[in-house]
Amino acid sequence: MTYKGYLIDLDGTIYLGKEPIPAGKRFVEELQKRDLPFLFVTNNTTKSPATVAQRLADEFDIHVAEETIYTASLATIDFMKDDNKGNKVYVIGEAGLIDLILDAGFEWEEEQPDYVVVGLDSQVTYEKFSIATLAIQKGATFIGTNPDKNIPTERGLLPGAGSLISFLETSTKTQPVFIGKPEATIMEKSLQRIGLKKEEVLMVGDNYETDIRSGINNQIDSLLVLSGFTPKAAVPTLPAAPTYVVDSLDEWDFDQ
Repeated sequence: MTYKGYLIDLDGTIYLGKEPIPAGKRFVEELQKRDLPFLFVTNNTTKSPATVAQRLADEFDIHVAEETIYTASLATIDFMKDDNKGNKVYVIGEAGLIDLILDAGFEWEEEQPDYVVVGLDSQVTYEKFSIATLAIQKGATFIGTNPDKNIPTERGLLPGAGSLISFLETSTKTQPVFIGKPEATIMEKSLQRIGLKKEEVLMVGDNYETDIRSGINNQIDSLLVLSGFTPKAAVPTLPAAPTYVVDSLDEWDFDQ
C-alpha cells in the first residue's frame, strides 16, 4: 500500500540518544524529496518543537520546520482546550512543557487549578508532589503527558514521566488521563495536524510499547524499525504484530 503521510518517532528511529542513525536521515530526506507530509510524534515534553527542530539541524543535519514536530506537550494543550474545563493549571515538568502551556493562554495556579499536568521533571521535589496531590484531591483533572516508565540514557534506564505520575496515582488514588503514545489523544490530534485519515498514514517507530502500540490500538498501520528500543529477538513473541518490520529504514519501499 502507498501511504499519503507518515507519523514518525524520533529517538531510536531518527537518532539514538546523541548518535545519528544514517538511515533515519535518508528516510526523512526521501519524504521531503517525494513531497510526502510527515509529522514527528514524540512523548518528550522537556523540549519545545523549535528546540527539537534546531537540535535535528545542528546535531544530525536533518532540516525540518518546527511545524513538523508534535510533542506530548502540544497534544496536552490541545486536549485541555477541547476539554474546556478552565484555564488554570499547575504543572510538574520542564520548560518544554510549562512554557508552551503558559504561552497557550493557561494561567499558573497552585491552590485550585482546573488541571494538574505531570511530565518528566528532573528537578522534581516532594513539595511539587504535595501541591499536585492537594489540587487533585480538590477536583483538578489529573493529566499525565505520557506513560513512559523509563527513559533510555547513557547511564541506563532512568525514571520517566510515568514513574512520577505513578507517585501521584498512589497519593491521590486517582487515575490520570494519559495523552502521549500509545494513547488515542495524541494519535487523533496528530491526524488532525497532518490532515489525513487513519488508513492513509503509517506510524513509524522503534518502540513496540509506545510507537507500535499507538498504531495497533488506534487502527493505524505500523512499521517497527529495529534500530532502537525493541530488539529483533522480541519480534516473534510480540502479542500483536506490527504491519511491517524492518532492520533499517533503508529497507522501506515507499512505492509498495
